[in-house]
Amino acid sequence: MNFDPSSSDDLLRLTLYLTPDHACGYFPGRPAATLYVDPAYEMSVRTYQFLLYQGFRRSGNQVYRPYCRDCHDCIPIRLPVERFKMGKSFKRVWNKNQDLKVEAFPPSLNQERYELYQAYIKDRHDDGPMANPTKEDFISFLDCSWGQTQFVEFRLDGRLAMVAVIDCLDDSLSAVYTFFDPALSSRSLGTYGVLWQVYEAQRLGKEWLYLGYWVERCKKMSYKSRFKPKQLYQERKWVEYDQTEPEL
Repeated sequence: MNFDPSSSDDLLRLTLYLTPDHACGYFPGRPAATLYVDPAYEMSVRTYQFLLYQGFRRSGNQVYRPYCRDCHDCIPIRLPVERFKMGKSFKRVWNKNQDLKVEAFPPSLNQERYELYQAYIKDRHDDGPMANPTKEDFISFLDCSWGQTQFVEFRLDGRLAMVAVIDCLDDSLSAVYTFFDPALSSRSLGTYGVLWQVYEAQRLGKEWLYLGYWVERCKKMSYKSRFKPKQLYQERKWVEYDQTEPEL
């Protein structure tokens, strides 16, 4: 399967591969399939930005998108950051976490980050394919050799509370993954991580914050629906999604 994106005066030809059916990570018993860019292709930030616009995502160096035959529940989602609306509950989360100290670093593995990641996966994903991550799993999932990636640390009284992994592109930020201390769940750190990335995108003059995939019927993904306004990638175009939903 071939895919021909064009960007200004460049014409890039990508080869895409489709995996055989495999187990779905969101719905037990369902088959899933994944479309991915040829691993031998020399990816660049510019090309990846174009692919993000087409609903793709990265896991480590691999750029992919769900491509299931009988299911279309995994929907790419992004926020137009300049039009983001901060409701009352979001303001409470924002204010609650203003005591966190924030610092961005180049991507790397250290024991503190790895232990936090292990604790988060054990609490949230202990029954799935992400369970019991090794150090190699950590790096191969979160870092990539061609990207402009940051590990943003959030500390509470010197203690590592959360890490947001972010890709920086010309017109956008892409939220790769966020993990935090399960003992601090009362702070709604997952929500705060998205709010912080919205305002960081605004500060940097970006247009979009990409949040990966939204799966409406998956409880673990429900938090993404609360951020407004939002756009979903459906039928090969981004459309505004204005369904009225409560924030919390």
